[in-house]
Formats: sequence, structure tokens, C-alpha cells
Amino acid sequence: MRFLILLTVCLAARGADSRSADVLIYGATSSGVAAAIQVSRMGKSVLLIDPGSHIGGLTTGGLSWTDIGNKGVIGGISREFYQRIRAKYDRPGAWTQETREHYFSSRRTANVASEDAMWTFEPKVASEVYREMLAEHKIKVALNARLDLRPGRGVRKRGNVIESIALEGGARYAAAMFIDATYEGDLMAKAGVRYTTGREGNAQYGERFNGVQAAHKHGHQFPDGALVSPYIIAGNPASGLLPIINPKGPGVDGEGDKLIQAYCFRMCLTNAPENRIAIEKPAGYGERDHELLLRFAETGKYHPPASKYDPIPNAKTDTNNHGAVSTDYMGANYDYPDGDYPTRARIIKRHEVYQKGYMWTLQNHPRVPESLRSYYRQWGLPKDEFITNGGWPTQLYIREARRMISRW
Repeated sequence: MRFLILLTVCLAARGADSRSADVLIYGATSSGVAAAIQVSRMGKSVLLIDPGSHIGGLTTGGLSWTDIGNKGVIGGISREFYQRIRAKYDRPGAWTQETREHYFSSRRTANVASEDAMWTFEPKVASEVYREMLAEHKIKVALNARLDLRPGRGVRKRGNVIESIALEGGARYAAAMFIDATYEGDLMAKAGVRYTTGREGNAQYGERFNGVQAAHKHGHQFPDGALVSPYIIAGNPASGLLPIINPKGPGVDGEGDKLIQAYCFRMCLTNAPENRIAIEKPAGYGERDHELLLRFAETGKYHPPASKYDPIPNAKTDTNNHGAVSTDYMGANYDYPDGDYPTRARIIKRHEVYQKGYMWTLQNHPRVPESLRSYYRQWGLPKDEFITNGGWPTQLYIREARRMISRW
């Protein structure tokens, strides 16, 4: 009898940690949120869990200047999101740092005043829209719920079908169907799905524009006439290379490798003095990390200021990498896709220190021409964005990580 009582207690304890639904979505990114809403609209139960601390991925994490292209092809839940964004900015109280008319007429924007949707937005407004959409469908999100990545843990399958997943701490979630909507693809990998990282060579799939593409250089290059030594001691190859320079070079055109496109944070910046937090010199700052930037600035050919400070409402920007030396921390992310949680945390922190150091250097270092320093000093982090993180974005821009290999 004692054994039966103990067994019942153990089963009850396990049941307290269990969750089940028709569909479990791992990753509360934009794709995860949209999938959860659609599942709910189809009359199925859904669980949405995320290994991180915020909802919406990059859409609420600083990537606010959307690459639209043909707006006519954007429909479904995606267009609903942009229509709701428009409705938010149609409210009289939405414009606190500039008028709607000023933004639409005087600032470079992807928007047209007569459209039913709005394509640029503040991160906090995107967060508000997602929270409302999830609440309308009674979808709750479990945050800081990380898949157990230890060998033999995390995923329980029957044949090729996932039956349940286990999180750190032991909580187990069961579902009839699972969706991996993360940037990293951890659930996909733990389920045994084949994947790759890096670049395939041209020959693998008979293509032209994958693999190394040094001959088809993009605009992220030093301009003509900007002669910048790559060596620790300028002009002395024996001194070694400065950080962010790959000692192996770009590789052979058309060949594949395991290198990952650089990551950065899509900073939301503002030049509204009353809403601005100054960017301080970060702990861990290393001047050598920014020596290439300093030499570039000293040439007088540093790329035009704020060329990728794309304007979003209320005197803010979506700030992306631009030019030869910018916010991308090149070469620092190669261990990220297959990294464990501590490895990824270190990489994310290194990117934060590098990027804050980049901004501080532009704004304050005496080797940066005063005209540039003066321009960049007007920018800071907004007080009303990412308020629990000191104005700094909560999502690293994971441009690529794992990619599933199809059977076809």
C-alpha cells in the first residue's frame, strides 16, 4: 500500500509539471506568434513557449524598418500586424516627439499616408500589438523556458514523431504537433532533423551566388582611396592582424565554408534630448577592437554619417550595419548556432560590448574627427524602449544559424 501511495504522489508531481496541446510552438518570434494565432483560429489548442525573455523576436527587438519590397504580396496575419501598427499611429497621442505629418513628409520612410498599413514602427508599439493579438486569442506564453540541450535529453520521440519535449528543470510538454520557430533551431536539431550551417559551394546545388563571393563585393567595403593598414602595428605584417580580420582571407570564390553571416544588435537610437540615454564606455572595452574603425575615420573617407539610421516614428531609428566597419562584429559568432546556452550568452555579451564600444568610440575618441564625433554624439538609447534593459535591445540579430536540409 505504501508503494502505491508513493507512486501516486510521484505521478501527481509529474503531472503538475506536464503540459499538453494540439500544437506546441517553440519560439515566440514573429513566426511563432503568427503560427500560434493561426492554430487558435483553426480551433486547436496551442502552447507557445520561448527560451528567452521577450515576445516577438527581432520585430520587437529593434528591427523596425521592414524590408517590404512588393507590399501587395503581404497578406494574412502579417498584414493584420501592419494594419494594427497603422491604427496605433492614427491615435492622436501616439506622436510624442514629432508630428505624424512631419514623419510622413519630412523623414525618409517606407510608408505612404494613404495605405491601410504602416511598415515602420517603434519596438514598444510592436510589442503592444503582439500582446493584444495573443490576448484576444487567449494564448499564454511561457518565457525563459529553455529546451534541455543535454545529450539524450530534451526530446522524446516514437519513431520519427516527437511525443514530448523536456525543459531545463524537468517540465515536460506534450503535443500532437511541434513547430520550431526559433532563430537557432534547437528543437529541430534535438529531434534529429538534418541541418547545415555556413555556406554551400556553388557546385552542391548547381547555383551561382552562394559560397564565397569576394568577386561580387557588396557595398560593405572600404571606399576607393581609404588606405587602412590591417596590421596591429600599421604597415608591419609581422605584428599580426587586428581583430575582426579573418587571417585566412575571404576564401576561393564559389567554394563553401562554415562561416556565419555577422550578427549585430539593431539599435533603436534617438536624438530627442529629453528621451535620450547617453551611450557609456562599456566595461570590457578594448581600444584595439576598434583600431580599424579609428584608422578608417582618420582617412577622412569614413562612410556618410547615419547612412543606415533608418527613421522610425518619434525621432528614433532602426540602426543597422553599414559600410566597411560598423555594428557587425565580424567573426565573433561562428560558435553560436551549435553552442550551448553559456556559449551563446558569452557571444551575445561580446556583441553588446563591441557595439557599445563602437558607438562610444565614434562619439568620444580624439582620433575620430570632430565633425564625426559631433554628429554621432547627438544619438543615444531611448528611455522609453527596452526599459528593463537600460534601453539596449533584448534580441541579437541572428541573421542565420542552422538550416534544415530537405529530403528533396
